[in-house]
Amino acid sequence: MNPATTMSSIDSSIDSDSLRRLDRRAFFGQTGLNLGAMGLASLLGQELSGADNGVHHPPRAKAVIYLFMAGGPSQLELFEDKPELTRLSGQKPPESFTKDRRFAFLKGTETLLGSRRKLAQHGQCGAVLSDLLPHHREIVDEVCWLKGMTTDVFNHGPAKLFMQTGSPQPGRPSMGSWVTYGIGSEADDLPGFVVLQSGPRGPRGGSALWSSGFLPTSHQGVPFRGQGDPILNLRSPAGFDTTAQREFTDAVTALNRERWKQVGDDEIQTRIAAYEMAYRMQMSAPELMALEREPKHVLEMYGAEPGKSSFANNALLARRLVQRGVRFVQLYHTNWDQHGGAESLDGELPTRCAEVDRGSAALVRDLKEQGMLDDVLVIWGGEFGRTPMGEDRTPTGRDHHIDAFTMWLAGAGVKPGHIHGRTDELGFGVVDGQVHVHDLQATVLHLLGLNHTKLTYRFQGRDFRLTDVHGKVVHDILS
Repeated sequence: MNPATTMSSIDSSIDSDSLRRLDRRAFFGQTGLNLGAMGLASLLGQELSGADNGVHHPPRAKAVIYLFMAGGPSQLELFEDKPELTRLSGQKPPESFTKDRRFAFLKGTETLLGSRRKLAQHGQCGAVLSDLLPHHREIVDEVCWLKGMTTDVFNHGPAKLFMQTGSPQPGRPSMGSWVTYGIGSEADDLPGFVVLQSGPRGPRGGSALWSSGFLPTSHQGVPFRGQGDPILNLRSPAGFDTTAQREFTDAVTALNRERWKQVGDDEIQTRIAAYEMAYRMQMSAPELMALEREPKHVLEMYGAEPGKSSFANNALLARRLVQRGVRFVQLYHTNWDQHGGAESLDGELPTRCAEVDRGSAALVRDLKEQGMLDDVLVIWGGEFGRTPMGEDRTPTGRDHHIDAFTMWLAGAGVKPGHIHGRTDELGFGVVDGQVHVHDLQATVLHLLGLNHTKLTYRFQGRDFRLTDVHGKVVHDILS
């Protein structure tokens, strides 16, 4: 089915009496030219109409898998070797480093804290890795390392929103929503934007992190469960066969179309599309979730265990999703907030790393072996980093830090084995190669063929975009 066919079938349901009752806005809404119809086309797996199928320039990436470490991993324990910080550990930081800086919990009495992890250079690129990430050594030369990341927001919920939506306040569309709004999806029987979660709890910020905001709701992220049916109540009840299900869906669709003819509400189109998608997913979901069909060596590479819920399973599921045409897959893994006490750098951080290290590296390796890494972009990182000072807790940890942290990208047009950015000798700030959150967002859209200044949506009298009025593409990291 193409968008023109979809719109034509909608048009045929509008009689001439209905048209005479419509004003100009409703007329255009019901003749398939409105955003609801475009959202319908997107949700049904079609790319939007327009020059070059909606893109502004030739894309390098066809899909994105975003591995989000919710809570803020410590770059100083994982990716940054700072001998001077270790030498000065226990001393007060220079006043020039802390003056006029804001922190979440530090009170000004804290001292510098050197890392107790073993950090060493690996690969031809010489990127520093912690002993907590042994599997990352296998992909160190496939990854583009962003050492100079910065953000504006130092509390978890707002900082996650800022990273995902470009705003610290709820109500804006997520990056995945902007992407599917801009270029649709290639999946016919799965949503274009899928969310997977693992870890002890859900991420702070909740569903606002994958909301479509003011975009049509057909572009919101669809949370999948990591085991069993991906969505609760997707399976038909016993005795309700495929024929009955189809008859039910057709009847509900007919009623919704009648209602749409009367009121011209775009969201009714989303409802129609949701029923159709649910029907199609009843056929596709069981095969999608059958991880046991993967070769044994692939399951072992990820550390995946079919039937269980884990980051490893979700990472493998993410590959299967993009393989089936899903445009944007967002994985959240929680509890990276090591302040100290029960949430210590020595206790909880090794656990979090062990949960994601193998699966993260396996995803990059698997995509490459499958011939998919050239057009799938993988992103790894959290909402901010951690401070060079320790907190006054026992055992100690680190506070939130917005002025310098590390992320990595792999595949789809970014330079492999490239280190971009550098922080000062204590890890307080970026001295070269700064990449702001809005710059990262602009670069991701660029790789997908989208100009972040042109991908806009008019809402409440102004044009909104993912990067607000900021952001620049980081051309130095592109291959």
